[in-house]
Amino acid sequence: MSDDGDDDVVHDFAPLIVVYRSGRLKRPFADAMQPVPPGTDAATGVVSRDVHLSASLFVRLYLPPAATAAAGENKLPVIVYFHGGGFVIGSAASPAYHRCLNDLAAACPAIAVSVDYRLAPEHPLPAAYDDSAAALAWVLSDTDPWLAAHGDLSRVFLAGDSAGANICHHLAMHHGHDLHRRLKGIVLIHPWFWGKDPIGEEPRGGEAMAAEEQKGLWEFVCPDAVDGVDDPRMNPMAAGAPGLEKLACEKVMVFVAEGDTLRWRGRAYAEAAAAARARGGDAAATVELLESEGVAHVFYLFEPGHEKADELLRRIAAFVSSK
Repeated sequence: MSDDGDDDVVHDFAPLIVVYRSGRLKRPFADAMQPVPPGTDAATGVVSRDVHLSASLFVRLYLPPAATAAAGENKLPVIVYFHGGGFVIGSAASPAYHRCLNDLAAACPAIAVSVDYRLAPEHPLPAAYDDSAAALAWVLSDTDPWLAAHGDLSRVFLAGDSAGANICHHLAMHHGHDLHRRLKGIVLIHPWFWGKDPIGEEPRGGEAMAAEEQKGLWEFVCPDAVDGVDDPRMNPMAAGAPGLEKLACEKVMVFVAEGDTLRWRGRAYAEAAAAARARGGDAAATVELLESEGVAHVFYLFEPGHEKADELLRRIAAFVSSK
């Protein structure tokens, strides 16, 4: 958008996004990172390439070295990954996500598909949900040569961090494409959920500014939100939200971080998912929760050598590979 000289700030969600009265946008955090192309990763041997599904939607596929030995009856699971960034920043081509997906594909091993969905405010929700659903439908169509040759589409996992974890939940709840038969599990890393009433040790009283920031950003990216942050898309445990027994997957894994304001919502989600499965007579269904101590929101993207990042990667690999 053009700058007409009006520098009055009307929305300040720095460092994610700043919106000026003129319509000009700044994304300080994202603007500091240049996109990286696909190719062969020297550290892992993973090969990646981009596939454009439309003029505004592409996915980046990752093929680990193990795929060459996984033909025929020994195909690899498929992980569809959705990046975070509050629905306003992030890209499958960002350096942090590109490195993360190379590491993830190699560690599992799995065919990974990283989705580059449209961002708000240029494309407010449900654009990101719609793009993500379209990308998932494309994966399940089995038309890509890498997926057809090396991917086991009866073992599909959805994974994502923050807003991307929110997308995973949304897709698993509002499923089509025969997901109950094909979706093995969802991996929610530091999921972006919120609600009107504080839970756990969420900000209260004089600390409520942090809560207002969560509320403000959600209503900015989702202007048609029903009941603000108690919209079921942001608060899966809100009164009237669909029950988590509707999740179209066999297994659920939730990661939270000790230094993350969102950790209480992640814990509550894992507890609610386990309770829903027990009520439905599926008490043996797997719901795992891991809290990383001494680290903050999506730390693993920017501290890949951290011991807690290694633990997170190992736990995802075990989750994906287990029966």
